[in-house]
Amino acid sequence: MALKLFHFRKLASLLKTLIKVSLCFSPVVQAEIYIHQGPNGERMISDRPVQGYVLLTKRDTFANAGHILANRPIDAGGPAEFKVHIRNASKKYMVDPALIEAIIQVESSFRSDAVSRSGATGLMQLMPGTAQDLDVLDRYNPRENIHGGVRYISELMERFNNNMTLVIAAYNAGPGAVERHNGIPPKAETQRYVKKVMKAYHDFRMVRYGAQ
Repeated sequence: MALKLFHFRKLASLLKTLIKVSLCFSPVVQAEIYIHQGPNGERMISDRPVQGYVLLTKRDTFANAGHILANRPIDAGGPAEFKVHIRNASKKYMVDPALIEAIIQVESSFRSDAVSRSGATGLMQLMPGTAQDLDVLDRYNPRENIHGGVRYISELMERFNNNMTLVIAAYNAGPGAVERHNGIPPKAETQRYVKKVMKAYHDFRMVRYGAQ
């Protein structure tokens, strides 16, 4: 028992050191971190898939890696904390908070650990390249994700002259697709996405912000 405890403490100390080193020296662009589970239940971190191990999750940084390795729950905050980030980002980038909430609702259902099949991650489902452009280091971090996503919405607002439906379509399909089609792309997924976000937007405006 004492030997196991020693090994666990040694592992925890090593992990803490790795996290500190990563935070001090990590560049803006960094490889994803893979966390696996082995056939005997052991967990490990690597910078690539490992044959014979089951991939549990991928992360952008070492943040919360210790919790995942020890199979402890991660407290990423909740709606109240998210609302503070939404309000602050809304003021900073001059974006309607109801629109921010609507996009989060449709993108991730307010789940900060949501990951799509295409690799979009976090509350506002940022892709790796988009996150890099927006200086978001950790897409799983609610504050970073929200501020990055809202900054992107602000850029789209400027690009599409504050046309909300085009901005929403561009958030889903990309601004290039909207410009090529000179409007909302005909793709069924994007058409449904715009309708869902617009409905959520009007609902949030009435329920949360008292708009008529």
